[in-house]
Amino acid sequence: MGDDFERLDTLRENPRDDIPMAHRMKRFVEALQIRIVRALDDRDDGASFEVDRWSREEGGGGITAVIEDGDLLEKGGVNTSAVHGPLPERMAREFDVDEAPFYATGLSLVLHPRNPYIPTVHANYRYFALGDDLMNPVDQWFGGGADLTPYYPRLSDTQHFHQVWKDVCDRHEVADYEAFKQECDEYFYLPHRNEARGVGGIFYDYLREDPEGLFFFSREAGRAFLKSYLPIAERHRDESYGRREKSYQRIRRGRYVEFNLVYDRGTKFGLESGGRTESILMSMPPQVQWRYDHTPESGTPEADAEWYFTARDWLNLTEEEVPDSTV
Repeated sequence: MGDDFERLDTLRENPRDDIPMAHRMKRFVEALQIRIVRALDDRDDGASFEVDRWSREEGGGGITAVIEDGDLLEKGGVNTSAVHGPLPERMAREFDVDEAPFYATGLSLVLHPRNPYIPTVHANYRYFALGDDLMNPVDQWFGGGADLTPYYPRLSDTQHFHQVWKDVCDRHEVADYEAFKQECDEYFYLPHRNEARGVGGIFYDYLREDPEGLFFFSREAGRAFLKSYLPIAERHRDESYGRREKSYQRIRRGRYVEFNLVYDRGTKFGLESGGRTESILMSMPPQVQWRYDHTPESGTPEADAEWYFTARDWLNLTEEEVPDSTV
């Protein structure tokens, strides 16, 4: 790691002039996609990822890798894209620019496990640039993060997930775990339900200062994803469950759908920029249900689970402060 930071300082003083940041980020996310897909394939005996390459008429394309009906993953996608062209009209107004061309690349993943005791997880790492010259863009920024959506939350899982991201953030001066956690809590929130989508993680967007430092941080955050999630999945993959747990899982998945279709910026950008609909909506879970005015019965594991769907200082909680069934 020390050598990496020395290289970072060198690049800050003498930026590369042979390849734009946009292409460096594209190359990284495609390598990360291969790494994550291979690791998940190795752990799922029931299915494997299918890879689908697509192109966009206005410019660019992507690689969609989707798994369905696996033993570990009921549905999942690990997608990359690199798209470019005229900025959509609404976004041009938002950024106060006149028809500037854009370039956007990144990786986005969503994993919906079969076992209700394993959380759903989402992560993305992305880069956006404005202007004709990618070596000297008019504007550029990084965004991304990772968040955990459990059905039957456990304090140990939640703390493991957050600790991984805190450790990554603490190694980089461009990152601030507390600020990123708060932004995640505020972003992945359903105001019409007055509840969080899950137990959060980190989220950041429109980070512009120190592009080299942000690229370095994005790479380490992307490579930390498997460390943040696989131990949780392996811990619970063999736990027994029945119809009750699957039913509650589908109800909570409904919250996931509500957020993605109503509030998610990535979904809106993908659809407005002419992205591939199948790839954009691969984040949707395979089975969902809505029950009218559903409220878990007091004293049940489901009621205990709902305690978690409020933003909290997870890393400083003790077992005595959480519902007994969620330790």
